[in-house]
Amino acid sequence: MTVRGGRGPREPMAVPATGDEPEGRRLNAYERTGRYGRGPGDPRRDGRYRSRSGGFLTLVRFTLFMGVLAVGVLLVMITVARPLTRAIIVPLADSNPGLLRFGFVEDFVREDLGASLTDPAGINPAPIEFTVESGDTPALLAPRLKEAGIIASERAFLFQAEIDGLAPQLTAGRFLLAGNLTPAQVVTGLIDNRVVIETADITFREGLRLEQMTAKLQTVTGTAVDPKAFYQLVVDPPDELLADYPWLLDENVRPKGTSLEGFLYPATYTLRVDEGGQTTTEELVRMMLDAFYANVGEARLQVPDKRGLTFYQVLTLASLVEREAVLDKERPLIAGVYQNRIDRLAGVKHGLLQADPTVIYAVDSVKLGKYSDEWQRYTFWTVPAGAMAEQQLPDRLAAYNTYAVRGLPPGPICTPSLASLDAALVPSTKAGYIFFVAIPEGKGAHDFSKTLAEHQAKLRKYGY
Repeated sequence: MTVRGGRGPREPMAVPATGDEPEGRRLNAYERTGRYGRGPGDPRRDGRYRSRSGGFLTLVRFTLFMGVLAVGVLLVMITVARPLTRAIIVPLADSNPGLLRFGFVEDFVREDLGASLTDPAGINPAPIEFTVESGDTPALLAPRLKEAGIIASERAFLFQAEIDGLAPQLTAGRFLLAGNLTPAQVVTGLIDNRVVIETADITFREGLRLEQMTAKLQTVTGTAVDPKAFYQLVVDPPDELLADYPWLLDENVRPKGTSLEGFLYPATYTLRVDEGGQTTTEELVRMMLDAFYANVGEARLQVPDKRGLTFYQVLTLASLVEREAVLDKERPLIAGVYQNRIDRLAGVKHGLLQADPTVIYAVDSVKLGKYSDEWQRYTFWTVPAGAMAEQQLPDRLAAYNTYAVRGLPPGPICTPSLASLDAALVPSTKAGYIFFVAIPEGKGAHDFSKTLAEHQAKLRKYGY
């Protein structure tokens, strides 16, 4: 074998000495270069390179650290930033419902409303009739629904109405709801629970007596109101009915044992006639009593002592004014004439009211008995033949002949208007009138006089 350069085949290449050789021995090339270990020239020896496994562990540790840090930041955002964000967004959504189309806004509002979205308004399961008028919106319905006891939270209802798209589905009509529904159920009810209610109107005008009202009912068909039962209720109201109207138990307002003459307010009443719930006879009477108290008011019932009359007597005087007066401006004057007669002003020392309507009322009461209960065939308030003072009346009605009996009659003879009632409360007495006569072709006007001689002259003037 050829040996190149004079070196043997196994002799390592000479390497210049580095000064690191151990004393007494020269390092060979492998020892100097570090091929069999980390020699002085190996960069790994001075730490410039690490092992692959050590770098991976460091990366894992760093990743875990960043993950924990991110979770911490997220928790801080949830516990601090979210409530702050919700506090800003919720009021905006309340005033701008359209924002609820964004999911995160809906979530914030739903979270803020909490149990009010799922809790019922109350525990009353009884049907509640609720009316939606033409042009109503959820915002207009909310306060009325709350007042009716159908919802507990207007905000919860408006939120649910927006989510369920109630506004474009609203229709005018009557709806049957209840007091134990959740907001979602109320919204559904306002879409699906529309009921068809049939009604009939009946009008009782001013100046009608109880028998006239009964006769009116006899002409109305298709209702559950029984005319005969109506008359029995109003002539002899039961204690159970009166107990619900404490003001009727006041002796100054209505003496015990008297009828409801004068207390059934003149108005148009709407009666339900559908099979779902017809208005009963007692319900109609209650509606009329409620209307009387609502329109007359507590203040009028409390007649001042200086007036000198109880409310029942004022109501009686007002019923006379109602049957005599046509023009509102004359009502206080006519009330003043009767008051001057009650006070026995000079010229009427006898104290007789001499009011034609009271005598006619008594005469009609006698004649009505001949018609049984078919009073719709009778003509009321017809002036009887003969002189008023000479009308023959039974003892029970004798006090209504104010040509023979002093003072006011026993009770009202009809239901007066508010104008007549106010005139009776504050009659115009200063002028001293004690007579009046209807002017022929005078469109309801009267001529008033202070003396009998003046009155008789006017009677001749007008052809009486």
